[in-house]
Amino acid sequence: MQAGNNLYLSKINKEDFEKIYDWFKDADFLKFYDYLPPVPQEKDEVDKIFNNYEKSEEAEVFAIRLLNDSDIIGIAGYDDIVHENKVATLFIGIGNKNIHGKGYGKEALKILLDYGFNDRDFHRIQLNVLEFNHGAIALYEKAGFKKEGVFREFVLREDKRYDLYLYGLLRREWKF
Repeated sequence: MQAGNNLYLSKINKEDFEKIYDWFKDADFLKFYDYLPPVPQEKDEVDKIFNNYEKSEEAEVFAIRLLNDSDIIGIAGYDDIVHENKVATLFIGIGNKNIHGKGYGKEALKILLDYGFNDRDFHRIQLNVLEFNHGAIALYEKAGFKKEGVFREFVLREDKRYDLYLYGLLRREWKF
């Protein structure tokens, strides 16, 4: 996979899992990463998730790595790939809290979209994002994603209900 200015996406290695296990134990990471309850997960649960990704023809998952030291800082990829329709659902999670706000999510998104549209020949890339994830929403909209739907009060966090937004991007709309 091609690299950006500061990072690149690659295969996840066995050595990466110690950090991934830490991220999946972190309720704050999980709160923004998925719409499932942000319940910390044990190693065997995380292994099961990534084994399912690896076996699936409908998913492709990458490590987000810094160019300067190859350190894993997050995970990104596609799931729910519908090959016949050339459609996939994108996800990005920056697990290293020390580097939040430095543009790595934007760079990972740019690389992932380039890969999806140019290398995988997707026609449509979509994603789900929680209504309180304002930084991600701004990033996705800047990249050209269009808000296409709302799953009203879909997510329960700390006894409060939140909407889950569905965003989509067609190849011809891609701005990066």
